[in-house]
Formats: sequence, C-alpha cells, structure tokens
Amino acid sequence: MESRLDTAFHRGYLEKESWLYMKQIVVNRVKELRVARGLTQEQLAQAAGVSRQSINAIERNRYVPSLELALIFARIFSCSTDQIFHLEEPS
Repeated sequence: MESRLDTAFHRGYLEKESWLYMKQIVVNRVKELRVARGLTQEQLAQAAGVSRQSINAIERNRYVPSLELALIFARIFSCSTDQIFHLEEPS
C-alpha cells in the first residue's frame, strides 16, 4: 500500500518530506490538569500505573509518554489527548 508521500514524487514532494523531519517537541498540560483535579504526583502515578518519577519527568517535559500512557491520561482527565499534548517548535 502506498501513502500519499510515496506517490507525491512530483511538485511539492520536498515540502511534504520536510514535514517528516521538522524538529518539534511534545509539550503537555499534565501538571496543570493534575493540580486542577487536586491529585498528587503519587496519586496520578497510581491511577496511570506508572512511577511517581515518571509523572515528574513527563511534567518537566523530560520524557514523552507512550501513546498508551497518553490515552490513559485522557481517560483520567476526561479529555482528548490533544487537550493534554501538543507539538511546539523549539525556541
């Protein structure tokens, strides 16, 4: 099965290819959402099935969680993953 990128070898291909290599970072609102719900890092860690240290690293943008963990956060916070995580250009 071919993707649009595979078949778009003509005009515009280089632009589409550059989207694949853009340097962006994942930032999150985990701490903001956790605090708003009155949870400690330990309580969130237990609810998500990870360590408190993992929560700390995620909140400090030192670790990008797996898709599975992002979906667990979405359930815990009752919102979509894109309300928790987004891509940002590095400053």
